[in-house]
Amino acid sequence: MFKYKKNHKKFIYLWCFQDDMMLKELQMECKICFEKHDPWQMFKNSTCAHSFCYDCTTQHATTKIQEKHKTIACPEISCTSTLDINTLRLIIPKETLIKWDELLCEATILDSQKLYCPFTNCSVLLINDDTRNSVTRTDCPVCRRSFCAVCRVPWHSEFSCKEFGKLKEKKEDKLAVALAKKKKWKKCPNCNFYVEKVVGCIHITCRCKCDFCYNCGAMWSLYHGCGQRSSRLWRWWCRVSSTFSGVQNRF
Repeated sequence: MFKYKKNHKKFIYLWCFQDDMMLKELQMECKICFEKHDPWQMFKNSTCAHSFCYDCTTQHATTKIQEKHKTIACPEISCTSTLDINTLRLIIPKETLIKWDELLCEATILDSQKLYCPFTNCSVLLINDDTRNSVTRTDCPVCRRSFCAVCRVPWHSEFSCKEFGKLKEKKEDKLAVALAKKKKWKKCPNCNFYVEKVVGCIHITCRCKCDFCYNCGAMWSLYHGCGQRSSRLWRWWCRVSSTFSGVQNRF
């Protein structure tokens, strides 16, 4: 009886050891953090065969949503697929999910009807259905401040829109431009909005969703180098480092 129990315990130990070895063999390597994880810890995409750990996938999706991307591309550099929306919604933080839903709703609005509050500490999106520009003064429903819906600037009570346009052409906010030059901020080639790069690579995505180079200010393309390395490794590093990038819109 004693011998049976002893052999039985040995059998259980060997079975558990073999089972543990099999689990280690089944582990998969995440192509972002390069660490091995159990299969249940990996995000499996329905549109491609690439798989990444949940932590890296969540960070990647969160960064792209902060950059105002409506669809999240697969982190694999050679892949053109997008990550499954329904699965992503289960793993990203609640605050990020709310922002993503806002972006998706915003995408249903025509660009010609989009109107942003011009105050930088507000910038709420409004819908402008006045195609004839008959309404000029508008009060923001969020910050309660007045601005001109035609010029898209804080309300100019002492000037008409035509007069303000001429005045703006002459002065061009000299102090703001001088500050931008001193801080080496770059202007988006699409919306002319100044952007400051805090950390990350030179590939910048503006709030208007325009991609441009922070070095030369030109529109970004897949093979854009601008004096930097243009190899596959460099382009892969730009995509990975964008997960931890920091971009601040200025004015």
